[in-house]
Amino acid sequence: MLVDTRQLDEAARIERDVCVIGGGAAGVTIALELARHGVGVAVLESGGLEPDEATLDLYRGENAGLPYSFADECRSRFLGGSSNCWGGWCRPLDEWDFAHRDWVPNSGWPFGASELAAHYERAHRVLKLGPPSFDPAFWEAAIGREDVRRFPFASPRIVDTISQFSPPVRFGIDYRDELKRSRTTDVYLYANAVDIETDGDARTVKRVLVRTLSGRSVWAHARLFVLATGGIENARLLLASDKAQPGGLGNGNDLVGRYFMDHPRIMCGSVRFAERWARNKLYDFKFHYLNPAVSAHGTCIASQFALTPEVQRQEKLLNSRVWFASVFPGEGTESVQALIRCKLRLTKKDEMGHRLSRDLLAILANPYDAARFAVARALHPRSLIKDVRLHAIVEPEPDPQSRVTLCEARDALGMRRTRVTWRLGSAVKRTFDRTFEILSEELRRHGIAEVELDPPLADRDWPGHMEGTWHHMGTTRMHDSPRRGVVDRDCRIHGMTNLYVAGSSVFPTAGANFPTITLVALACRLSDRLAHELQRPAAIAAGGTAALAARRA
Repeated sequence: MLVDTRQLDEAARIERDVCVIGGGAAGVTIALELARHGVGVAVLESGGLEPDEATLDLYRGENAGLPYSFADECRSRFLGGSSNCWGGWCRPLDEWDFAHRDWVPNSGWPFGASELAAHYERAHRVLKLGPPSFDPAFWEAAIGREDVRRFPFASPRIVDTISQFSPPVRFGIDYRDELKRSRTTDVYLYANAVDIETDGDARTVKRVLVRTLSGRSVWAHARLFVLATGGIENARLLLASDKAQPGGLGNGNDLVGRYFMDHPRIMCGSVRFAERWARNKLYDFKFHYLNPAVSAHGTCIASQFALTPEVQRQEKLLNSRVWFASVFPGEGTESVQALIRCKLRLTKKDEMGHRLSRDLLAILANPYDAARFAVARALHPRSLIKDVRLHAIVEPEPDPQSRVTLCEARDALGMRRTRVTWRLGSAVKRTFDRTFEILSEELRRHGIAEVELDPPLADRDWPGHMEGTWHHMGTTRMHDSPRRGVVDRDCRIHGMTNLYVAGSSVFPTAGANFPTITLVALACRLSDRLAHELQRPAAIAAGGTAALAARRA
């Protein structure tokens, strides 16, 4: 059931077995999975069914680190969360991303990749992906096109890898009817959690204070609580809930908000392909992104290059991914940017701050650039491709000084806004440089392309075109020790009995892959844990629903 919190009576009380704070990919996944267990869930969603400026403003804060945008045009604050504006890229973390690496400080998960294997398969269902295979040979054979071919690398240094595309799933749209029909799940819209109230020793959550921008206040009660508001907002709400524990809940060791990570991305160099590889679609973003020509089994795919784990170990590098990006006429102009936004609207992507009418006017103001770009994108005649560049993302190091804190400014609900300090170390620059160098050498050695690289990053400041990918991770990191992590391996906050965290904020390391499939897999795993907790006799005695008790009887 969907409930407009603004319409609730002042005496209303939200009560379910589980209260999930956040209606994004992680929160909705948990609600869907718990519904299959017959567990009652209340989901608190800050926004409504569509974007609105007043709710988006709650995200805004201060930037105190590298130039970084973390509110407008990179996060959505309505049902579905950031799934409203993601591109659909999906690939599990690499096996070595879970391991402790002695050259990467603070690396290592409490468990290995095998722990998530079955849950990744469940995530395929939630995200509407294809077969659970990421083997490049499997997909090349299945596609069977001459212009979608793997490069003939025979190198111990570089491998090609596969990503699958979700359609992409918009959780607030694709699962809206299921949430509406559910007898066990209530989704409260315009419900902003502003304080988590605990007992006196900050061990057990008693209730959560919910406010609307219209001035309504209600309390949410549950046996178990899950914080699933994203990598920045998870830390914000914990830090703000400081009545019983100075410094915020779960912050006895000053770890909440630290280790903030995002994947930096950079364009580099100029690529000149040999004749036979000039039209290959498999590795070029402009041709493989959600392209039916690069698909099989009903699933679009893309391929990227990566350094082998052996090279990473030998050269003390971080993980990375590289692909090509053709440069088309008019690229970067307002008319072409408007054209791209119009296309993205076809996938129901939230384009907050951009009106369709204004974009259409921008296209009409310079139709020549828009037309040439559209022709190049559709037909890719080489005469219209101005250049091909290398495009890479690199794993960030877990740095405790890269962090989310609270500033003095307050939002419309009275909550202190966030201050984000995004930091990247020298190892990230070195990984960009060596990844570009090694890939260029292998392309040349195999007669595929000649590459002219830009000057190394190690010798200069970060270039102005470097940006993040809006993958907010690490701020409530997972570790078996409370001295090194905010949550334990079950995603429960250390020292607390009934408060869990979902989403990529629990990632100890980020890998070089897209986080959504992993955070959905973790949400499936957490759902099993929550259902198990509620089935314990003590849990029922403490307030499980009558329906749950009857089922156990």
